[in-house]
Amino acid sequence: MLRLTEIKLPLSHSEIELNAAILKRLNIAEDELIRHVVFKRGVDARKPRAILFTYTLDVEVRDEAVILARCKSDSHLTISPDTSYHFIAQAPQNLSLRPIVIGLGPAGLFAGLLLAQMGFRPLILERGKAVRDRTKDTFGLWRQGVLNPESNVQFGEGGAGTFSDGKLYSQIKDPRYLGRKVLDEFVKAGAPPEILYESHPHIGTFKLVGMVEKMRATIQSLGGEIRFESRVDDIEVEAGAVSGVVLASGERIATTHLVLAVGHSARDTFEMIHKRGIYIEAKPFSIGFRIEHPQALIDRARYGGNAGNPQLGAADYKLVHHASNGRSVYSFCMCPGGTVVAATSELGRVVTNGMSQYSRNERNANAGIVVGITPEVDYPGNPLAGVEFQRSWESRAFELGGSTYQAPGQLVGDFLAGKASTKFGEVLPSYTPGVHLTDLATALPDYAITAIREALPAFAKQIKGFDLPDAVLTGVETRTSSPIRIKRNKDDYQSINTKGLYPTGEGAGYAGGILSAAVDGIEVAEAVALSIIRKI
Repeated sequence: MLRLTEIKLPLSHSEIELNAAILKRLNIAEDELIRHVVFKRGVDARKPRAILFTYTLDVEVRDEAVILARCKSDSHLTISPDTSYHFIAQAPQNLSLRPIVIGLGPAGLFAGLLLAQMGFRPLILERGKAVRDRTKDTFGLWRQGVLNPESNVQFGEGGAGTFSDGKLYSQIKDPRYLGRKVLDEFVKAGAPPEILYESHPHIGTFKLVGMVEKMRATIQSLGGEIRFESRVDDIEVEAGAVSGVVLASGERIATTHLVLAVGHSARDTFEMIHKRGIYIEAKPFSIGFRIEHPQALIDRARYGGNAGNPQLGAADYKLVHHASNGRSVYSFCMCPGGTVVAATSELGRVVTNGMSQYSRNERNANAGIVVGITPEVDYPGNPLAGVEFQRSWESRAFELGGSTYQAPGQLVGDFLAGKASTKFGEVLPSYTPGVHLTDLATALPDYAITAIREALPAFAKQIKGFDLPDAVLTGVETRTSSPIRIKRNKDDYQSINTKGLYPTGEGAGYAGGILSAAVDGIEVAEAVALSIIRKI
């Protein structure tokens, strides 16, 4: 097939018009076109009065070679690449020790799935609960202010991405189209088929729950085993190599291949592996607040008169500002038509995150407005200094919120003016168990407050109304990414000083979202499979 890019059509176009655009671009008659498949569809909203759909198409024609020769000067016409996934190994019959995967977020889920599909019968250990039981515990914090430290937004089947916007796009380099493998598996598990071609696909929490359950069933049907409420408290290392794990129950399980996919909030696990001598290092992350606007305001700013068009849905944005104090401020994890959620996993601390359902039809838009920080400047010391830095501001947020898991909040107008807020305006916050109005000036380091105060009016030059006085800031956003990296070799994905240990995903510092974590899990699973085969 031929790959055809940069086909642009108005929002109201028909299938007939799309077909005609293909014929015109290739300069062929209708009977020469056999079929076309939409590989990618994006939205070009740079001109709100003339928003366009932009297509990448795979086209099957009768005389492919002739058309390629005739259109050789067209840089937007190529041979379609092979985007199908090809397994690189198959488990031997005499497999003695199963590989173990710790964690059932996106990285662990796909590492386990790939190992199961290759016949390696992995054992997956998850400290939290199955996704539906975990959801009940999460609602316990949101509705009653009761936190279960082992079953919450961060811990449990599906990982932190289960309670998010479910974004399925990434800027990672993906020459093998492993992201396509991820999307294909999601569609098999019940995701909407359009995630295969939308340029910014998302799923949403409620759909993710059912999908995760189906993928778990697939792993089990292929011989894999999944144990919930099975926290790993120790990794046994002998002569510089993994020999087994010890659970909180005291049970020891032997293995020589251990995938570590624990997520960015497994702080006790980070402490354990550091004590074990497994090499880790501090890495940069970001801190800030969640900001909420009326979704209609964002729609108007992005789409103009096309705001509310059902073909466009709720508008999003991506913003960055380089502040005069040298800090970068940017929007993070923007959730159109979503809610701000309580995302702590530790008692006496408050953490925020954003979440959307597939419909994205809630009244507010929200995003993290965060400031980049680095270990060299902001939290020097041992590799776990970033963890303690996060904890200190999460504890401060708990205190400012009234020590009840309510989050501290402030209206944007008051924040810019440097005065405490006392009542809400037109924007009502979505965070539960509630927002306690206060002054956020002491909720983050001074350099972060200064940078965000400078950034909000600057963002308003790109998104009209972004500095709306009644918009609400909710604190704090601290878990934008892992504060550590469990360093690994580039060639075999193993820890640089512990053989048989395969760090992967967000917690290990090698991913930044559902798709990138899942792709990383696939690559690690392949490395595990090849290592096992070479040893036999």
